[in-house]
Amino acid sequence: MTDSAPASDPMTPGRRLRNIIGGSAGNLVEWFDWYAYAAFTLYFAPLFFPSANDTAELLQAAAVFAVGFLMRPVGAWIMGVYADRKGRKAGLTLSVTLMCTGSLIIACLPTYATIGLAAPALLLVARMMQGLSVGGEYGSSATYLSEMATAKHRGFWSSFQYVTLISGQLLALALLIVLQNTMSEAALSSWGWRIPFFVGAGLAVIVFWLRRRLDETRAFSSEETRAAPKSSALLLILKHPREALLVIGLTAGGTLAFYTYTTYLQKFLTNTSGFSKATATEISAAALLVFMLIQPAVGALSDRVGRKPVMIAFGVLGVLCTVPIMTTLATTTNPFAAFGLSLAALVIVSGYTAINAVVKAELFPAHIRALGVALPYALANAVFGGTAEYVALWFKLEGQESRYFWYVTVMIGVSLITYVFMRDTKARSLITHD
Repeated sequence: MTDSAPASDPMTPGRRLRNIIGGSAGNLVEWFDWYAYAAFTLYFAPLFFPSANDTAELLQAAAVFAVGFLMRPVGAWIMGVYADRKGRKAGLTLSVTLMCTGSLIIACLPTYATIGLAAPALLLVARMMQGLSVGGEYGSSATYLSEMATAKHRGFWSSFQYVTLISGQLLALALLIVLQNTMSEAALSSWGWRIPFFVGAGLAVIVFWLRRRLDETRAFSSEETRAAPKSSALLLILKHPREALLVIGLTAGGTLAFYTYTTYLQKFLTNTSGFSKATATEISAAALLVFMLIQPAVGALSDRVGRKPVMIAFGVLGVLCTVPIMTTLATTTNPFAAFGLSLAALVIVSGYTAINAVVKAELFPAHIRALGVALPYALANAVFGGTAEYVALWFKLEGQESRYFWYVTVMIGVSLITYVFMRDTKARSLITHD
């Protein structure tokens, strides 16, 4: 039983806002659980991957992080089909259940010193479960928010997917800052790193209840959607290959830039720039806070000028500025300068993050929208986003760190070409129900 109203009831502004807030709040907890791993890697990596080299420990932990991303296409496929067939709300509820289970496993997991190789193996299993969850979460939440919003403000409201995504990461960093200032480094490295995973599992239970109370979207409930062919990967490949390739192309550079300046930035500031773990965390958190706050403004801008000009601005600025920003950031010793450079990079990336969800949703008809948004995105994310830390650390280990800056630049350039030649989805959106 749920408390959501039937789809035939009038969608009043108050109910629409309640659903958008409810869907966004669930997304926040999903991404808190996902990013807790990245935020606390500096502390638990030696416990699961003992080595005499700090970079080698981080590299192995980053490899597990990347494997979690490799499971995202599987989750996107399974739960994208599920959300297209059973409803967006059903997909959101299933994804948070998997995330809760994965977080609880990590929170209770014995270390290498206790159970040997079984420790990193079980850590890998837990991250695979979380990868399945996040793979399904993105497509379901992007579709739900885009369909629930009205056409006039679709860019603005869909931007809250990344507001909550960044909020989840920011909360993980905020919890880390609190623990760094209330616990000794020895205690945090010994057992304190488990706290965020217990918190994430508990919050996921609350979100499960919240998501059971959401209304289903009009687009999913419409007669034409129910009469359309059933969602499947084969249908996506045969009927919408161009759109699927567009999603991969527009995602590749954006997701690589996003993970470079979010999850990897904390390690970069510590491992390359030379800041302490606490200072690096504070710089990352401050930049992410401003980054989060500007997402709705960029989304609203796309409602006025179109999606395409905003994405092209990201592509051009990303190609021109990535190498100078990263090169300067690598040598700065001033935390305020590091904050300014990090924020400048994130402002540029906002041209992708704020609107990528609505752009993808507007490319597909409702009967295959969740799968069409989720699966190509997850594939690109696994190849480029999930491997960002690993590739960056590998270049550093080989003494060629600057090559990573050029790698990011080239991939943003590939996405820029996609933006230039694709249609502006605001003017030709396939979301036909408000």
